[in-house]
Amino acid sequence: MTATDQAASSSLTGAGVVSVCALLFTVASFWWLNARQGRLKTWEPHAFAAIIHSSTARLRLPLVLHNTGPKPIVVQDLILTFPDEPPSHLPLLWVSSPSRLQPGPDEDAKLPAGFVVPGREAQQLFIEFEAPFSGFMPEARDYKVQLQARVGHRKGWRRLLTFTLRAANIIDPDRYTVYNNAPVELTKEDQRRADAALLELLQEQGDDSAPGGRRPRRSSHDDGDADTSR
Repeated sequence: MTATDQAASSSLTGAGVVSVCALLFTVASFWWLNARQGRLKTWEPHAFAAIIHSSTARLRLPLVLHNTGPKPIVVQDLILTFPDEPPSHLPLLWVSSPSRLQPGPDEDAKLPAGFVVPGREAQQLFIEFEAPFSGFMPEARDYKVQLQARVGHRKGWRRLLTFTLRAANIIDPDRYTVYNNAPVELTKEDQRRADAALLELLQEQGDDSAPGGRRPRRSSHDDGDADTSR
């Protein structure tokens, strides 16, 4: 083979490598920009609304869900669990999607329904959770809470966020209102009121469970035994 033939062969080999690399780059870029499945991201809420009785416990959270990829993500269900608590702390089930954080008689509350988070977009939602059989009766302390979701492209429950719920800030549990979830110090008077109110609820729950006492109402989501496997 002459020097000219060797140079031509080397040139063709180099051109082939460049073409293959360009093709791979084009395919990879197309997949990254248009076909990649992203994941949902969310952040710790700075506030929450809560009401706690001996027969019910409701918690409303403002959530921002961000889809990191180009493909839309279908959210089928949401749930709140307490990974560090005993089994008596039942998961809080998604019961409604209100239009705002502050509860009120004129709000537009919707039943739970799946929704779509478009690719590379974020949505702000207000999600209301309820404890079946009043399985969540908080003490005046911090709780580790985990938000889980069921999404259309995955099987089972997926962890979205683990955050601290500061139940000590609930100073008026009989009234459905908004509380700060930031790590701030309560005044001694607020702390005393919170401790007294939650202690009274715990005592009422004990009285209701005694013979002849009132039985907690059944959750509207209950079709028999509570499902704690979700």
